[in-house]
Amino acid sequence: MTSLAFDVYGTLIDTAGVTGRLKEIVGERASEFSSHWRSKQLEYTWRYGLMRQYRDFRTCTRQALDWTCDALGFQIKEQDRLDLMQAYLELPPFHDVIDGLNQLRSMDVAMYAFSNGVPEDLDRLLDRAGLKPLLDGIVSFDELKNFKPDPSLYHNFAKRSGDDIKACCLVSSNGFDVCGAVSAGMRAFWLQRDPSIQFDHWEFQPTWTVSGFEHIIGILEKSV
Repeated sequence: MTSLAFDVYGTLIDTAGVTGRLKEIVGERASEFSSHWRSKQLEYTWRYGLMRQYRDFRTCTRQALDWTCDALGFQIKEQDRLDLMQAYLELPPFHDVIDGLNQLRSMDVAMYAFSNGVPEDLDRLLDRAGLKPLLDGIVSFDELKNFKPDPSLYHNFAKRSGDDIKACCLVSSNGFDVCGAVSAGMRAFWLQRDPSIQFDHWEFQPTWTVSGFEHIIGILEKSV
């Protein structure tokens, strides 16, 4: 059986879904704010990981929110910041995810959420998005106190899934995640949701590059 590791934020779940709430607070700069927030959130995970000074994903998200408020000059009151953090637990899935996961369930694959997120946050997020019943489990990096692309996390996924790492396959829209998986010995789908985003010119390249779940399904139908 192939074990699929699905990145959550940006792959299954649309982090831009917070833009609606942001528009009520920062108006027409909501998309800009959301982009800065997400970028800084990831930067903080890498920095903490390299320093071996672990802070959980929730903490990184809040720190990135506060940085973005300062960087863009918004004096956002504490209650609105708490509301935005709450909105991060209620983000929507991308349009093709529910149908895609349902189709994959009919195949000889096991499917797990594979994320930097805190377990209880992931549980709530995926349940609210209607994805939790479609997955076989959640593998959170909080248990190892580090973040992607640390190779130990991909090896831990193989251990948790019960498969050899070469039989495991990542699905992610994040290039750094794909590089991490491939360098650790996994196969990987790079889900290129935005055609304007290019992959890194590294030796660690995705096994497959796809634009949507329908292409993942087509490839797996031929290989499992």
